[in-house]
Formats: sequence, structure tokens, C-alpha cells
Amino acid sequence: MSVQDHRFYRPPNATTRQARPITSTVSPWLRWASEAVWFVEHAFERAHADARPEEDTRVRIFVIQMVFAVVFSGLALGAAHAALFTPKNGGGSVAVAGALQRGDLTDRNGALLATNIVHYGLYIDPSEVWDRDAAFTQLRRVLPRVPAARLRRVLDGDRRLIVLPGLTPAERQAVHALALGGLSFEPEDRRVYPLNTSAAHLIGVADTGGQGVSGAELAFNDDIRAAGRQGQDFALSIDLRVQGVLENELNAVASAAGAKGAVGVVADAKTGEILGMASWPTYDANRRGGATDDQALNRVTSGHYEMGSVFKTFTVAAALDTGQADMDTMLDASQAYMIGNRRISDFHATNKVLSLEEVYLHSSNIGTSRLAVELGSQGMRDYFQRLGLLNAAPIELKESARPRLPRDWSDSTRASMSFGYGIMITPLQMTAATVALVNGGFYRPLSLRRGGTGVEGRRVIRPETSSEIRQLMRANVLRGSGKQADAAGLRVGGKTGSANKLVNGRYDAGHGVGSFAAVFPADGPDDAQRYVVFVLIDEPSQGSRLGGAIAAPVVGRVADRIAPFLGLARRFDPPVTTVAAP
Repeated sequence: MSVQDHRFYRPPNATTRQARPITSTVSPWLRWASEAVWFVEHAFERAHADARPEEDTRVRIFVIQMVFAVVFSGLALGAAHAALFTPKNGGGSVAVAGALQRGDLTDRNGALLATNIVHYGLYIDPSEVWDRDAAFTQLRRVLPRVPAARLRRVLDGDRRLIVLPGLTPAERQAVHALALGGLSFEPEDRRVYPLNTSAAHLIGVADTGGQGVSGAELAFNDDIRAAGRQGQDFALSIDLRVQGVLENELNAVASAAGAKGAVGVVADAKTGEILGMASWPTYDANRRGGATDDQALNRVTSGHYEMGSVFKTFTVAAALDTGQADMDTMLDASQAYMIGNRRISDFHATNKVLSLEEVYLHSSNIGTSRLAVELGSQGMRDYFQRLGLLNAAPIELKESARPRLPRDWSDSTRASMSFGYGIMITPLQMTAATVALVNGGFYRPLSLRRGGTGVEGRRVIRPETSSEIRQLMRANVLRGSGKQADAAGLRVGGKTGSANKLVNGRYDAGHGVGSFAAVFPADGPDDAQRYVVFVLIDEPSQGSRLGGAIAAPVVGRVADRIAPFLGLARRFDPPVTTVAAP
């Protein structure tokens, strides 16, 4: 065949390739792709047949460009889809395949309380370790917390085993930098608590399987996991700023007083939301296994105390609400009150007949005992039941404990209960009951859910009784035992409590609690914005054990510091002037 006839040359298989028709049953996209491949193949053949190698090169370059264009277009489309349509995970948690995701926990303002972060399990295959002694030494140097016995056992073994779970990304990098053979890492989705000790009892912990174990992590377990599946956060009711102030003040006074423990709660009186809850001593939530029983105990929900004179508020409220007494009622405290052979006296004896207000301001055991006896067994039981003092405090926390109640409701027992003895309740119960007394008379469940439970609650006392109780509490801060709780312009009201503990069958003055239950502002209409603060110091060993001296000042400082966060304006009462007698 001559050179001139090369245009008529057809490769042996050309006819065969042309004889592959694409039937009409094939999709248009597949037909297009087949024709494109056919075109490219024949382009190469034509280039060879025409002896035009430059054409062959251009075709090849064109094909390569097209392949890269398709690949990069696919990558760009994938990236755009991921950016636009992948759900946002509130705290930026990284998912691990097969992990049980939990939504981030935040405070009411979005501050992070708990999140998931990828950690790593360290595995060693000893058959691939060149120098086991050197590996042992280097690993212990960069990873001091690895158990020496466990590390040696794995290195001396004959199969791949985990040495230590839960390595942080920084620890993994340090181990990886050793460049030792036989080491590998497997990702683990782990719950971490960036605040460490802060709000540890309230937040609680979740286990490595993604299940809540305590605190809010357990209480809202299903909600938190549902939020995680949707890429959302779960907000608690607490305000981290309020929580920080509460913890700061409790730690300062408890440490200085050498106390066994301390408790603090701040609650919204209108909604029942808990804005702060602190139990001292505390622990690091990231090291829950290292906490002692004393540190792990949430004293707010599970600590039982005979509260002392803060109970007088409940007794007076019951007497006012039943009409048994009013603000003008006079009660004889001129001498000890005898119930059978039992003698009840006042700590601050006045030895005179007192008005109801004076009974409250002087914290008279005699006066409140008389009220309790007159209320009768059924009457007092009814009001204590209304105020939630006979049942566990209603809140989402599973740790909320039932009170320890008296065996009988005799006159003597009711007299003791009227000033906070003979019944042991939790600080959470104390807070819930105080909220009901000052918010217009509605008992509502306390809540750690932002926005509260939404439950209207039940009326337990008349609005008039609630107003009178607030007046008494305010008077007690102005002129009674609660003076040290006052905070400029916030109109704080409250009641002190001091109680000795039962030790070896006897009440021991060396083991006691000092407490203060407060409301601010105490004035204004029933539906005004107001907050309840309760503080209890357990067994202070230094200084005074009286609630007015050790707990009331804490309440005053807490109210003063958190008022700006709560948006409360300060309003100062006009100065009292006296007119000289003519």
C-alpha cells in the first residue's frame, strides 16, 4: 500500500468496533459515555493512521484535562454539599464511627459545660517492638499516668492489647513522636468537662458508652442524646456567672471556717429554674473515679439536715394562712414553755410577751412552739405537706432524696419541728418551700431545664400570706438576726437558722450547721422578678456557728455580685428621719 493510500487504511478491528451499536434501551447518559469513549479511541487511531503524532499528543492532553476537570468538579460539589447541608454540631464535637453521640451541654447563655472530644486508646503489639525495655522507659517518660505494671505486662506478652484508654490528642502526639514500632491508636468518643470542678455535682457525668450516670447527664439522658443526633446543644437553666459567684463565696467561707461541707442554691422564684447549685467540697468531673465519697456527695440533693430556725418561716406562714394568728397576735415568751416535763426556752431570751413580728425577729422558740401546738397535728402536717417538706423535692435530678420524718406528730414533736428539729430535709426541699412562700403562694417543681418545666404549680398559701412573709423576712434583715445579709439597694429579706447535730444520742454544740434562707427583692407585687438564695455551712470549726454570722454574709455577697447578671436595678429606701420632741 502506497503512502498516498494511507487514508484508506483501516485497522483490523475497526469494523468490529463500529459494529457495536448502542440500542435505544440504554440510558442517554450511558449512550453519551460510550460514544465519547468510541470517539477518543478512534481519535488515537486516526492520529496514528494519518501519521500525525502531534494530534495524538493533543488528544491525550485533552483527555487528561477532561479527567482532572471531572475529578475536581466532583470534589468541589462534595465540599459544597458538606458545607451547606451537613448539620451543625453546637460545640464542634468530632464524631467517631460507631460512637454514641451526646449533644453538648451548655448553660442558659450558651457557655459550654460538657462536650465530646476524640480521645485515643493506646495499643501495643509486642511482636513488633524492637527494644521492649527502651519502649517501657520512653513511654513512661512521655505518659506518666500509664500504669507501669500494665505496660510491662503488655510488652512482655505475645499479643496486641490495649495499654491505656482515653489519651488526649496531645498525649497521642507525644507518644507518636517516639516513633516506636508496634504502637497503634484507636479513636474513642469521650465526654469531657472543660470546667473541671465547677458545677460538677449539678452537671454529673456520662460513661464511655454514652449513657448518663449522674446529675443532669443522667436526668436528661434521652434529651441530650436526641440533641446530639440532630447536631444541637442541650441548654440547662443555670447561669455560669451565678454558679461561679456561688462557688467562689462558698469556698472562701467554708475554707476559712474549716467546715465539713457547704451548700448554696440560687433559684428563680417565678419559674422554679435553678440558676446556681453548689456543693462543697467538690471534685473534678474528668476524674470522677478519684473522688472520695465526701467529695462525690451532692449535699444539695442528698444531704439531710435539721435546719434550725429557718423552719420558723413555715410555722408562722401556716399560722397566718389558717387565720390562727395575724401580725397583731401576741404570744407569751415571758417564761419557758412547758410541754409535759419538757422545758422549751429561747436562745435569745426576751422574757416578755411578743408580737408575731417580734417572735420572728427574735427567733423565739417559745413563740413558734405555741403556734405549732395550736395548729394541731393535722393542721401542721397539712402545711408541711403542701410545702413539699414530707416528700423528695420535685426536680429532674435522680439524686433528690426523701426527708427523714418523725415517727409521731405529738405536741412535743411539733414544737421541735416549729424551730427546725425532729425532721431532716435536704437543701433542695428548703429552697422549693421558700420559693412557694415568696412567689405569691405557688408551689412549683424546681428545674434544671432552661425555661423551667412550664408547670403552673399549685396554690399552697394565700397571696396575702405570701406578702406578709416577705415583709417579715425583710424586717428580719433590717432589724433582726439577718442584718449581715443586706445588700445595698436589693431589699434582701431572709431568716437565719442555727442547729446542733445529734452525736451519740445527744445534741452537741460542737457539731452544728448555720444557714440562711433569703429572697430578693422582698418588696413589690407577687409576680415581680425575684430570686431565692439558700446557704448552709456544715460543721464550721472556726468562728461562729450561728447562721446570722456565717451564712447570712455569704447570701449578702452573692446577691450583691449576681444582681447585675440578673438585670436587677438597685432601689434605695429613703433615709429614716426622726423629729425631735418639742
